[in-house]
Amino acid sequence: MPLVHIAMRAGKSAAYKQAIFDGLYRALHETFDVPEDDQFMVITEHDTASFRYGKSYLGIARSDELVFIQITANNTRTVEQKKALFRRAMELLGEAPGLRSEDVFVNLVEVTKENWSLGQGLAQYA
Repeated sequence: MPLVHIAMRAGKSAAYKQAIFDGLYRALHETFDVPEDDQFMVITEHDTASFRYGKSYLGIARSDELVFIQITANNTRTVEQKKALFRRAMELLGEAPGLRSEDVFVNLVEVTKENWSLGQGLAQYA
């Protein structure tokens, strides 16, 4: 049950944003075994004054096309699965909407299962 927050510069088309949603869901499905219909994602858009990043941190040449992706998920995945997710997300977002690998920034936040309520005031995974 990942929850995905995507932050990017404003001005992209609906098709561009949909390609990001689709690519990330596919990467999660393939590498984290996320089930069908388990799609909880949001995109926030920011103007130039509200979007800041290190253009060359760690020797990576980022551009204004940079997309921040923060995924909150259960702490049940292996290091190999996490690496596979990062790699697959970069590959798929490179295909559509055409992001450069340097502009795919992913942060994984892991939580324990009891930290979710998916509705009805219940802790469904506890």
